[in-house]
Amino acid sequence: MKRVAIEHVRPAVDCGRFAAKGTRGLPLPVSADIFADGHDQLRAWAELRREADGKTLTAELELQGNDHWSGVLTPDAAGCWRLTVGGVVDDYSTWLHGARVKHEAGQDVAVELEEGARLAESRAAGNARDRDALKKLAAALRDGTPAKRVRAGSAASAVALMRRTQPLDRATTAGPYPVWVDRELAGFSAWYEMFPRSEGARDGRSGTFATAAKRLKDIAAMGFDIVYLPPIHPIGESFRKGANNSLEVQPGDPGSPWAIGAAAGGHDAVHPDLGTMDDFDAFVAAARKAKLEVALDFAVQCSPDHPWVKQHPQWFKHRPDGTIKYAENPPKRYQDIYPVDFETEDQEGLWAELRRVLLHWVGHGVRVFRVDNPHTKAFDFWEWVIDEVRRDHPDVLFLAEAFTRPRTMERLAKLGFTQSYTYFTWRNTKPEISEYLWQLSQTEVVDYFRPNFWVNTPDILHEVLQKGGPAAFRMRLVLAAITCPSWGMYSGYELYESTPVREGSEEYLDSEKYQYRPRDWSRPDSLAPMIARLNAIRRQHREAIAFLPSLHLHYSDSDHVLAVSRRSQAGDDAILMVCNLDPFNVRECTCWLDLESLGLGNVNHFAVHDELSDTTYEWSSGGNYVRLDPRKTPAHVFAVKRQ
Repeated sequence: MKRVAIEHVRPAVDCGRFAAKGTRGLPLPVSADIFADGHDQLRAWAELRREADGKTLTAELELQGNDHWSGVLTPDAAGCWRLTVGGVVDDYSTWLHGARVKHEAGQDVAVELEEGARLAESRAAGNARDRDALKKLAAALRDGTPAKRVRAGSAASAVALMRRTQPLDRATTAGPYPVWVDRELAGFSAWYEMFPRSEGARDGRSGTFATAAKRLKDIAAMGFDIVYLPPIHPIGESFRKGANNSLEVQPGDPGSPWAIGAAAGGHDAVHPDLGTMDDFDAFVAAARKAKLEVALDFAVQCSPDHPWVKQHPQWFKHRPDGTIKYAENPPKRYQDIYPVDFETEDQEGLWAELRRVLLHWVGHGVRVFRVDNPHTKAFDFWEWVIDEVRRDHPDVLFLAEAFTRPRTMERLAKLGFTQSYTYFTWRNTKPEISEYLWQLSQTEVVDYFRPNFWVNTPDILHEVLQKGGPAAFRMRLVLAAITCPSWGMYSGYELYESTPVREGSEEYLDSEKYQYRPRDWSRPDSLAPMIARLNAIRRQHREAIAFLPSLHLHYSDSDHVLAVSRRSQAGDDAILMVCNLDPFNVRECTCWLDLESLGLGNVNHFAVHDELSDTTYEWSSGGNYVRLDPRKTPAHVFAVKRQ
């Protein structure tokens, strides 16, 4: 008879319908509610088995109270793993507990000690490896005074021996549940978006892969891991957009990179102005040399001039007048872009071609894709194609650029997207940010949804940046880099670009989506040094920042000051951010810290070292005064040290 019940296993997404997410080398928290009838002691464990080779990792779960058990496993290879949680009545611990309670109460435990000895002997009969140790334990439980015999049975080595040798034929198991483990970059990364055609552009002529490669050294120096390129393919001529999304095109207007496809080719080609495929390969090699990875945009859409429009007209929706329906996001209209029809009767042909395109770029050294608007394409396609690509290339990562309803964003994550854009850009007040951080780190969403906090994109220039000046840029930078394991920015952020195309719009004036935008990266007021410093802090405290479930919100008595800590799973590193969310005014407050979440226990005094200013402060277990001037620095980023 199996007496143990197991409920609410985590991570298990939709009862195992989808894979939970893990990261190679990072702790994977495992928990469940495990209980049985009666008052017997229980033992619980978790097992992670790699599907490819059967390699198995195990961890004992510890009782946290109220029948809730938890532990940690750390997967060491990418690919598909299977999680099983088990529980069994621990006969030896149950016996030991009863014997000790009676002995401590002064009762005769002779019979109980003989029961323990026989329990050890019964294990010895079927266990050749531990037979001698089990026999010695049985003898120790029969030799000496009751106190000596109870001590022998209570020894850690005795408990471990009896736990290791307990038969599991009456154990209850839950699972196996799938867990997809990605390489390290999935769980901790900093992204930089650049348009290669703007780097080296002059006199209305495009930059090239070669000129863009000259920028890689500076991007790497700022501490980024990934350089993301918007579409690099040929751009259509039909209905090409001019500056600021104008329908009036001037000679030399390069068009939107998202209007993919022309006579020079489609999704598997590079724009002739950027160079050749060999030039792209050289760019990837230069990035790798700078310790950067190249991410490409995967946008499933076409210009009217894309080869697919003539070769596969059935892949597009047609209006009653026979014309193909262009893309719209009212009030925005994209006459230069044709969406692909995922309800086409030629689904097999369309899906196979899109898979071929992805594998084509994988063959050219690309292992990261930023997917444009995946929420407007079929769910079934993403689940299929991600699985297809990862079957032979488990190191490939997919970032979902889906600013849409929460359930849709979460579904895409469940389907296999490695990381996801978030609502971070639109979370700016203390209640908004606090609630969002709690949701992403302390609910079951954390089991499958990896957030990526972008401070801006070519389409999103939030009002806070438009009106808050450099202080707002610094404040949002600190928030993104410290509160989230992965974050990103679009080039120009470091130069405080903040002019919208019109009042009330989040689009940039003279948007780089429609024109070349060379910049002066040598400006003395650049934010680049602060970006580099924050990315260095992130790497120094990598395990704390990457372990999202450790995020903890602390109390401050100001509506404009946010205090958030991060801590490594092992508890040996803690970092505390205290940030002024008001870019216009000096803010003062008192912070009260939850010392337990920082690993400080009941200490009265401790040191906090500000990693941004290289200043150390003495703090106490009571309230601590903070004053932050956004014109100088918007935040403290403290390394917390026990004295």
